Amino acid sequence: MVAAASVVIAVGTAAGMLSALGDDGGGADEARPQVTRSPRLQSLPVAPSPSPSPPVSASASASASASKAAPSPSPKKRSATAGKEKPRAAAASTRLYRHPRSQVLDWVRAHPGDPRQDVIESRIADHPAAVWFADYTPGTITSRVRAVTSGGAAEGRVPVVVPYAIPDRDCGGHSQGGAPDLDAYDDWIDRFAAGLGSGDVIVVLEPDSVAQAECLSAGERADRFASLARAGRVLKDANPNARVYYDAGHSGWHAPAKQAGWLRQAGAASAGSSDGVFSNVSNFHTTADEVAYDRAVLDALGGPASLGAVIDTSRNGNGAPSDGEWCDPDGRRLGRAPTLSTGMGRVDAYLWVKLPGESDGCKGKPGTFTPSYAYDLAR
Repeated sequence: MVAAASVVIAVGTAAGMLSALGDDGGGADEARPQVTRSPRLQSLPVAPSPSPSPPVSASASASASASKAAPSPSPKKRSATAGKEKPRAAAASTRLYRHPRSQVLDWVRAHPGDPRQDVIESRIADHPAAVWFADYTPGTITSRVRAVTSGGAAEGRVPVVVPYAIPDRDCGGHSQGGAPDLDAYDDWIDRFAAGLGSGDVIVVLEPDSVAQAECLSAGERADRFASLARAGRVLKDANPNARVYYDAGHSGWHAPAKQAGWLRQAGAASAGSSDGVFSNVSNFHTTADEVAYDRAVLDALGGPASLGAVIDTSRNGNGAPSDGEWCDPDGRRLGRAPTLSTGMGRVDAYLWVKLPGESDGCKGKPGTFTPSYAYDLAR
């Protein structure tokens, strides 16, 4: 089984270039401080090594203090979600937002003389990618989310945000963490939603939270799914233009009917909480395989015909490795560029959820930008 999710960026290595440069030469192959947790290699799909969230700018902090408080939380039901179906939000603009702070942009700015810089900048750094919120910080989450969504609104572009704080989010793996319990998570989601603003935004809700739920007991799974259903309602109530997508895993994992059954319990079939599903986050399966799989999941899921899918294409240009390796496997390439115009029915977007070049933990420290890996993906 191949890993389900992981964080964002990849490149490649021209013949002989790395031996000339040296991956450890002058720290040029390391963009961020060491991440203390390292991955456990295991046969089950593993969750993402989340990207650090961008810092809040001074202007964003100022606007945060002047903004409204978090919306009133929806009732905390721990049973299957229902609720009235709402009309789907208007179609988002066709342009995605590139946040001005990321590990790859930091590296590009800091290494103007590196011979890999032009390739990494043009093929990775210049493309929009998702912004992850992976640390449980209730006091600052609203202003940090608002900094991203207001930046997108100011440019007339659509940001992609990834809330990643569900308790036991990695079943004890290297991305363990998140909120201490589901009540705390519900409160964190309320605060997250308060930063969404009123413009177009795509929310990739909790990678692996549904597909990897088999590690939980039946009762724990039901509780998690109820919180996810609630999260979708809160996000869409806070911003009717938010498009919320739920975790469908990927085409090499669960059968579509099984995944759809769990997704239904998590609220993904209701227009009041969901715009559809996402798949292939931090994985390598081909776009064609993911399109077929996502359509099968949506067919099994039911719900409004308007529900669609978004696919992470950041590292799937050569498809998944035949040996099932998930940790920075060799021979991978960038996939399709991020776009909201796929030309494919029921496929709403191709996104770079995992930033290419951010390591799974084998070619670099988990979750940190590794230019040699990014260059290999991009060349």
